[in-house]
Amino acid sequence: MFVDEDNITELAVERWATAHSPRLAELMSALVRHLHAFAREVRLTEDEWAAAIQWLTAAGQTCDDKRQELILASDVLGLSMLVVQLNNRFTAEATPATVLGPFHIDGSPTVPRGFDMSDGIPGTPLFVTGKVTDTEGRPVADAVLDVWQADADGAYEAQLPEVDEARLRARYRTAADGSYCIRTIAPRGYAIPMDGPVGDLVRATDISYFRPAHIHFLIDEPGYRKLITHLFRAGSDYLDSDVVFGTKDALIVPFTVRPAGGAPDGSRLDAPYLHVEYDFVLQSG
Repeated sequence: MFVDEDNITELAVERWATAHSPRLAELMSALVRHLHAFAREVRLTEDEWAAAIQWLTAAGQTCDDKRQELILASDVLGLSMLVVQLNNRFTAEATPATVLGPFHIDGSPTVPRGFDMSDGIPGTPLFVTGKVTDTEGRPVADAVLDVWQADADGAYEAQLPEVDEARLRARYRTAADGSYCIRTIAPRGYAIPMDGPVGDLVRATDISYFRPAHIHFLIDEPGYRKLITHLFRAGSDYLDSDVVFGTKDALIVPFTVRPAGGAPDGSRLDAPYLHVEYDFVLQSG
């Protein structure tokens, strides 16, 4: 059969339906149908097709072990958050999930309770304390909280040419009663990386390219659904216009100012500090 504009979609779907995995056949057949429908709807030109290929190539070339430009593209298109919503339909008691973001790194150091993961980086001291429990309120002992964040200027190490090691990230374990204590500095809201293909695309719009101040958490314990989430600072700018659509009311928490003196880790501070209290609730499964 000769190929023409009317039958090419059917022919391509038939070919991809031969995939050995039924799920791959389903995914690729649907992808072909939707891609072809998109091209027809917008009457995609050859120049636009070539520009899209060049953009995808540049996005891939921007990725390295510290930066994932393609995840960033998925984030700003709302795809990441849609996939999170589709795959993390937790009960109302569980902590809601949100996007991973492009700056997670595997293998962050495991540190003791109350360890200061800012390690001398300037900023307002911040303690995050609470418990990890299941939806029945039972503590989850020895759970690992993988934590990472931007600094007081809103930068991750991947955005700092002079930094070639992990910073402002660590893995904490809960105690027998599920409690944890994290010491760090207050993060600042920031612009997503605008020096790559995603930034070029966003600049062609009126989209705000900022994220509100937040800290990332990943908790992946046997017997529970993996939780990828943030804690957002109440009152931050951009809570209503988060460029990656990640803000949720249940994740917006006060960063309470505490006076100088005794701190949650047992130390004493000579200046006021900030304190966040939050209990993470894991969904069984």
